[in-house]
Amino acid sequence: MEKARQLAILGMVVSGFLAILKITVGWFGHSAALSADGFESAADVFTSGLVIVALTLAARPPDENHPYGHGRVEILTGLLLGFILFCAGVAIAWHGLTPRADETLTPQFYSIWPLFISIGAKSWLVMVKYRYSRQIGSSSLLADAANDGVDILSGTVALAALSLTLFDPPRFPRADHYGAFVVGLIVVATGLRVMYESGMQLMDTMPDEGSMARIREVALSVNDVAGVEKCFARKTGLKYHVDLHLEVDPEMTVRASHEIATRVRDRIRHQLPWVADVLVHVEPSPG
Repeated sequence: MEKARQLAILGMVVSGFLAILKITVGWFGHSAALSADGFESAADVFTSGLVIVALTLAARPPDENHPYGHGRVEILTGLLLGFILFCAGVAIAWHGLTPRADETLTPQFYSIWPLFISIGAKSWLVMVKYRYSRQIGSSSLLADAANDGVDILSGTVALAALSLTLFDPPRFPRADHYGAFVVGLIVVATGLRVMYESGMQLMDTMPDEGSMARIREVALSVNDVAGVEKCFARKTGLKYHVDLHLEVDPEMTVRASHEIATRVRDRIRHQLPWVADVLVHVEPSPG
């Protein structure tokens, strides 16, 4: 969890530097696409700050009122990040087509260099955040990595649009401004996707079939387990809570079946670190 917070802080620092660089150079270099990409990076500073808050709250241990912990704060933050990205994308797209974007000043050639710097820095951040978010199952850090991925795509679009204007200003006088509009649309699409994925988690969507099969496989590996009738899982933050209906010998004593259920619970938690806890219901085997 501490590593995730460090990555979020690093993302804030990098995004803040890139935002200042791109907005400043875009203003003096008369590049609408570069300025739009700079405002998108400025939004990243705020979203990374939300990720830090979410990870801090999600790490709080369970209490009397929150027996499943506080992990869903992290999922709610992913939903909020998606909404912020959507709003930022609409604003960026609108700004790219406003009358103020009809300026006839040709962008300066040096406006192209901040985009190369941004694409390189964000590519590195995406790789690090994405890999670690998958390891710990963090929705908000994964959303933050997706946000950085949008920076790469938006920076590439801005670079292409700006290059067209610089290469042939008479033929592509507004390519730079249309590039700013496309950057906004990319951010909007990403925001909608992040909101959808976070919403599915809030609706207790089951994990993929491979993960569910793995839970059943581990449970069946315990001695004296006759079968698994039902198996459900829901995400409550960084990890999943599992409900398992276990089949055992109907002639077995309550104490013996309880010991089997305890071994199943402990083995699943030990072999599947993405599972927070298992609620085992013991049933008589029909065989």
